[in-house]
Amino acid sequence: MQLLGIDFTSRPTRRKPITVALGQREGTVLRLTAIQRLPDFAAFEALLAQAGPWLAACDFPFGLPRALVVNQSWPTDWPGLMDYLATLDRARLRDICKAYCDARPAGSKFAHRATDLQARSSPSMKWVNPPVLYMLHEGAVRLRQSGITVAGLHMGDPARIAVEGYPALAARTIVGNASYKSDSKQKQTAERRARRLDIVQALRQGHPSLGLRLTSADPGLLSALVEDPTADLLDAVLCLLQAGWASQRAHYGLPADMDVLEGWIVSVAPD
Repeated sequence: MQLLGIDFTSRPTRRKPITVALGQREGTVLRLTAIQRLPDFAAFEALLAQAGPWLAACDFPFGLPRALVVNQSWPTDWPGLMDYLATLDRARLRDICKAYCDARPAGSKFAHRATDLQARSSPSMKWVNPPVLYMLHEGAVRLRQSGITVAGLHMGDPARIAVEGYPALAARTIVGNASYKSDSKQKQTAERRARRLDIVQALRQGHPSLGLRLTSADPGLLSALVEDPTADLLDAVLCLLQAGWASQRAHYGLPADMDVLEGWIVSVAPD
C-alpha cells in the first residue's frame, strides 16, 4: 500500500504549496520515496482521485465540535455536515463561529472536539493562529467530494483511505513543546534547525511512540527535512509516519467509541 503524509494549507501557492510525502512500510521500516508540492487545490483534488490502494494522513481537522454543530442545528452526520459546509463560503463560516464564541463566557469561548483535548491541538473551529477552520473547510469537504473512505466517518472507495494526522503530536514526543519551525524569516533560527535535526535523527533511529524507523534511498530527501525552516517537508513526513502507524492497526487504531461526527487524530490515545 502506498502511504502519504499531507501537510496542508488553506491557501496553497507555488511559494507555500500543499506538501505530500510518499512512502511505503516494510514491517517497522518506513521508506520515504518522494516529496511532492501541490501549488493549488486542483492538484490536491487530482491527488485524491489517483487510484489506490493508498492511505493518507492529512494535517487538517476532519470534523467540527459536536457542541457547535448541535448549537447551529446543522446535520449531525459527517457526510451531511460536509455537504452543508460546502454551501457556506469562508467568511460566512467564520462569522458563525465568531458569533458562537462571542456568546460564550471568557475562558471557554471555543468548543472542542474530544480528540483536540487529548492531543492538545487547536480547536477545529478556530479561524486564526492557526486557521484550522479554513483548513477543514478546504480539506475535509474535498475528502467528502472525492469519494474516498474517510476512516471512521464515511465509507467510500475502500482502496483510497484518509485518516486525520497531527505532526506536532509526533514531534512533541522528541522535542517537547520547543518550536522547530517558522514561516517568519526572523524566527528561522539555528536553534530551530537543531531541533529539526534532533527530530530527523530520532526518526532514523525509530520514533519512540509510533514505532517506525525512517529510511530513504535518497539522502537528499532526509537532508531537506532539516534544511527547510518552515518544516513543511518535515511535517509531511511526520504525517507519513502516522499513516504508517495506522496501516498496522485494526480500524487504523481509531477508538471504537470515537465520535463519528467529530473524528479522531490517529495515534492519539483515548482518555
